[in-house]
Amino acid sequence: MKTYIFFLYSCFTILLFPVHAQDKIGEISVHPIEHATFMLTWKNKLLLFDPSTDKERLNKLKSPDIIFITDIHGDHFNISSLKNVDISKSTFIVPPVVAEQLPDDLRQKAHILKNGESANIAGVKIEAIPMYNLPESADAYHTKGRGNGYVVSLGGQRVYVSGDTEDIPEMRTLKDIDLAFICMNLPYTMTIKQAAEATLAFKPRIVYPYHYRGQHGKSDIASYKQLVNEKDSSIQVIIRDWYPSKP
Repeated sequence: MKTYIFFLYSCFTILLFPVHAQDKIGEISVHPIEHATFMLTWKNKLLLFDPSTDKERLNKLKSPDIIFITDIHGDHFNISSLKNVDISKSTFIVPPVVAEQLPDDLRQKAHILKNGESANIAGVKIEAIPMYNLPESADAYHTKGRGNGYVVSLGGQRVYVSGDTEDIPEMRTLKDIDLAFICMNLPYTMTIKQAAEATLAFKPRIVYPYHYRGQHGKSDIASYKQLVNEKDSSIQVIIRDWYPSKP
């Protein structure tokens, strides 16, 4: 039986994240940091996604157990940012294209996953999911097979992190997703309408719009929420500011 999921906004994150609030969802705590960068905590395990932001946002974090990187673009994979993270106990989960660009010391800490592959690291089941632009083309911002989205199983809850993608069939056919992080920024990924239609197709219990800054500013995530809830009010869309002022 699925773990009962509830939402509780808390202000106590100052103990770990001096400038960020957290959301408590079942046994998972969600810590937005900036753009594509965020952290999940679960049973004393820390999972950091796409650490590519200011030093001040990263150097106060405890050492993550697992660091996920989705793609080679600078807002997801940034060696300079990684130097500001305590990686003393971290395992990296990366696609092959990222592994090729890791320095030797970090590559030794990396577990490489291609689309469709899975692993179990420190009791966390991880599945690598495709992420790419439509229509597929060799000169797309994100070509199929290069980067990874991820489905991460934390106890009885399944978490989907889209990475940079459009509303691809592999997203639309996901099953039993409790918590999802969905990108929406032009021209790199998808419109809020595409994101809403994909969300309605795979019906996560809870969804965060994230990674929503594009060439012409931020996507209208409030309208995304409206598009989703007009057709399915059971999907909880959580709006947070993923672009806080400089620390």
